[in-house]
Amino acid sequence: MSAQPLYNLTPLASLLLVGALLALGPVAWVYWRNRHHAPLQRAQALRLLTLFLTFDLILFGAFTRLTDSGLGCPDWPGCYGHTSPLGAHQAIAAEQAAMPSGPVTQAKAWIEMLHRYLATAVGALIVAMTVTSWLSWRASARTGSAPRERELSPWWATFTLFWVCLQGAFGALTVTMKLFPAIVTLHLAGALVLLALLGVQVVRGGAATQRPAMPAGLRRWVVLGFALVALQILLGGWVSTNYAVLACTDFPQCQSRWWPEMNFSQGFELWRHLGVTGTGEPVDFSALTAIHYVHRLVAYGVLALLALLAWQLNRLEAWRPHSRALAALVGLQLATGLSNVLLDWPLLSALLHTGGAAALVLVLTWITASAVTVSPTRMPLRQGVFAKTGSLP
Repeated sequence: MSAQPLYNLTPLASLLLVGALLALGPVAWVYWRNRHHAPLQRAQALRLLTLFLTFDLILFGAFTRLTDSGLGCPDWPGCYGHTSPLGAHQAIAAEQAAMPSGPVTQAKAWIEMLHRYLATAVGALIVAMTVTSWLSWRASARTGSAPRERELSPWWATFTLFWVCLQGAFGALTVTMKLFPAIVTLHLAGALVLLALLGVQVVRGGAATQRPAMPAGLRRWVVLGFALVALQILLGGWVSTNYAVLACTDFPQCQSRWWPEMNFSQGFELWRHLGVTGTGEPVDFSALTAIHYVHRLVAYGVLALLALLAWQLNRLEAWRPHSRALAALVGLQLATGLSNVLLDWPLLSALLHTGGAAALVLVLTWITASAVTVSPTRMPLRQGVFAKTGSLP
């Protein structure tokens, strides 16, 4: 790849304009569709739209990574200093001619730029959310009325705006640091934090229905499950960004052994470039094996805990929809994880695995943000033995 400035801010203004225009259509549709509704309902519709497009952005980011398109445009924020690959056609063609299967091709450049356009549009939607939240809050203050029960503090949207800006910075570093594994993994983790932030706002800003009660003991297990899912997502991101998925191509064993040769010190050396150690030596295959196998071993515990949580939630009538969603996602993650190993990492399965992880974050956010924690003695007796214990058996 020829020398190329890592940062070229020339197309920044036009890229921001593209994002704003892409966001304008959905925002106009939301407000037109909800024009006869109360302001709180319009704000909630905007949150739902932003959440939906953020989920789409995470999937498209996974598609960008899985098709090796992350360096399709090797500078930031544009493509060879242009707003789109059309203006960079000659530069891209030259790179593709020199290395036909390399990181820069016409198709990969378009995939990378479409990802940036969608990310900019999501940022614009979050700006609109923030402005709307503060205007509504100020209107309540001017009239002297207390904010209504379902009116979220504007600081939620403000922090979300800060977080999406931080995500943009990590997106830039992903390109300029040439897919540095730690940066790419943190970029994925940050996207899921953004999804959780939006999920909390959607749950708390929804219809004013009674929030279901949850025993304090079960709430602690939900929090533990959420923490383990977060750890497993980081491990999964580390597998993907180090291209370690195919280090084990059999199941339940790995390389026909229950405990294959593994180099943990190399595999989990966090601050290093892709494919090499901190000293510049090539990463051993045993290090990739360690990365893969740790993710697999932790998955057994996480999936077992989530299945148990789904079973316990199903025993409480108010939590059955959450239980069914959680159980379905546990099945999806197991099926797609096995497919990635046994079917040579098919693109659809890999995308569904990332989507399932994002959906797990949303469902656990939904459960956590919806719950009202009560002591076991306050649970209705009709909810059985579990109501008395308030914890997992």
